[in-house]
Amino acid sequence: MNSGDIVDVYPLSCYSFGSKEPKPEKDAYISDRTERMKSNYMRHGIRNCVAAVILVQELDHPHVLLLQVRNSFFTLPGGRLRPRESDIDGLKRKLSSKLSLDPDGANTDWEIGECLGMWWRPDFETLMYPYCPTHIKKPKECIKLFMVKLSGCQQLIVPKNLKLLAVPLFELHDNKKTYGSMIAGIPQLLSRFSFNFVRI
Repeated sequence: MNSGDIVDVYPLSCYSFGSKEPKPEKDAYISDRTERMKSNYMRHGIRNCVAAVILVQELDHPHVLLLQVRNSFFTLPGGRLRPRESDIDGLKRKLSSKLSLDPDGANTDWEIGECLGMWWRPDFETLMYPYCPTHIKKPKECIKLFMVKLSGCQQLIVPKNLKLLAVPLFELHDNKKTYGSMIAGIPQLLSRFSFNFVRI
């Protein structure tokens, strides 16, 4: 095992949390989001997105930070890239938009690690796959999941219409019904890592 396979995970108590103005919701219903995706696809092609897997720990057990939208579904911090924007720059911008007071990320030092996996949306339906089926020549969306390491002391500021939750890996594992396939698959993506639970 090389040093890159060891991840320092800090206690949740190290971080402070606050709120900021709510982010306007673009879609009231899933059908609205589907129509918006179709319209954007016609203009720009495939929707390229990035998402952050951010770990904290409680009681020596790793937890993943998730955003809860409208008290219903869960998502990883992240979002759609701008045209010709790099994965790293886009993820830093999205993390700042969702988790800090600095909207463009100029003063926030996000440490973006390796890409853990990719998920594909073959069509405009809600199902996504951890591979692109061979018969699909024009997938509609690709989401890349990156490990993001927090420092030992950081303030996380979340829009008022979102909740930031720390969810333990054992709660996520194979729990597609609650979290969806992509988030429920995170424990497998992390299984090759060893966690160093930092004491503060």
